[in-house]
Amino acid sequence: MSRVLMLAAGAAGAAALLFAGVAPAQADTAPVTTCNNWHLQDGHNTPLCVTVSGTSVSLTGQIALAGPPSPGTPWPPAPEQTSTTLSADVVGGGNLGTAQQNVVFQASTLTIGPLNVTAACGTTVHASFSISTYPWFNTPTTVDVPINC
Repeated sequence: MSRVLMLAAGAAGAAALLFAGVAPAQADTAPVTTCNNWHLQDGHNTPLCVTVSGTSVSLTGQIALAGPPSPGTPWPPAPEQTSTTLSADVVGGGNLGTAQQNVVFQASTLTIGPLNVTAACGTTVHASFSISTYPWFNTPTTVDVPINC
């Protein structure tokens, strides 16, 4: 092989190696949903789901009956004034957003939200959903999700 061809082949190979790592990686933009499907709060099941797509984060909570009524319990149950709060925070950082809503819960499952926020790549979002119905104390449902970009 001539010296010119060897230099050309070497240059082409070096260029191929050089540019192989330059192409930008495609970000995984398919939404990923993480849920805490069973959490008792104020005598209710209060699941929380968090959907992440890129840097967009969406929180949705639900209020549902925790189980079938006890024998002798009046049906339907009495309506309950319920205060709800969806909140998203950066772990080790600040609040990304909070949404409060007052609802009347009786027996049908209620969906609360969504609360839509944006988080920086590489952070972890701590999502919480709490309800308060007198005389019960709230114990928020929580989900932590990484923001991988």
